[in-house]
Amino acid sequence: MTQQATTPASTWFNEPPTNGIKLCFEVKDTLFEDASDFQKVTLLDTVPYGRMLLLDDLVMTTEKDEFVYHDMITHIPMLAHPAPKNVLVIGGGDGGTVREVLKYPTVERVVLCEIDGMVVDVCRKYLPTIAGELGNPKVDIQIRDGIAYMAEAAQQKNVFDVILIDSTDPIGPGEGLFTEEFYTHVKQALTENGMMVAQTESPVAHQRGFLKIQSLLNKVFPVVTPYFATIQTYPGFMWSWTYCSKEQGPLASINDEQAAQIEQTTQFYNRQIHRSVFAAPNFVRQLLTLNPDDFPQPGQESLSCQT
Repeated sequence: MTQQATTPASTWFNEPPTNGIKLCFEVKDTLFEDASDFQKVTLLDTVPYGRMLLLDDLVMTTEKDEFVYHDMITHIPMLAHPAPKNVLVIGGGDGGTVREVLKYPTVERVVLCEIDGMVVDVCRKYLPTIAGELGNPKVDIQIRDGIAYMAEAAQQKNVFDVILIDSTDPIGPGEGLFTEEFYTHVKQALTENGMMVAQTESPVAHQRGFLKIQSLLNKVFPVVTPYFATIQTYPGFMWSWTYCSKEQGPLASINDEQAAQIEQTTQFYNRQIHRSVFAAPNFVRQLLTLNPDDFPQPGQESLSCQT
């Protein structure tokens, strides 16, 4: 790993365009930049968002707004489950999802399966407020391919109460985490009352991808429900996660007592938000009636969901 010299004042980082959308951020320092076996890993110190993790020049998380993403991917399924004990996080090498999972006293084991050990090491060093719980004795860090790990867990069956797919976009190392085969393995590895949540892209900036993922999930799980929140540092700003289970809906049995305790520790999640994030705007409802093939290939998508 190499540490870079201080970036000159008034330098701007421009994220590569996503379907006509390009985000840019003023940078104070480049704290780290190197190539792992899988991707380029960069850690910037930015003016508006503090420290920022990039993978292949795409924003993954920042100190200032990470809590929205990590609250949403974690607390919706964890509070829908009556007593989660065994939890699997696929991806999530920054440690934020693991940090939130460990707030639940019923949790006995958290497996973090991250393909890129450099991501874990960099986040431990430069993002301690996010990665600080990775050393917790309940955490089992597996530096390996999540696809292969999931296939092995599926053979054992009924292993995990909650599985969280905290992946990158469906390109590069993360591409195989968005397939029917992978989601089938997730279902097989879940206990009968278990549940899964995956990050499922932006219904604004990635309409085709969002719909394709929904279609795949609906082929595998009886219960599939997307939900939404705003991530300021992601293209399209409106982001989605999707809750899946074998039988129980996301609002069927919220542990109110536990939720009241959790919301004392969070910056975004509360019980009102838990219910409201499932209220899809009308344009998303319309989008969900369409077929992924109604949209052009990535790179040519329009921001309108009209056909």
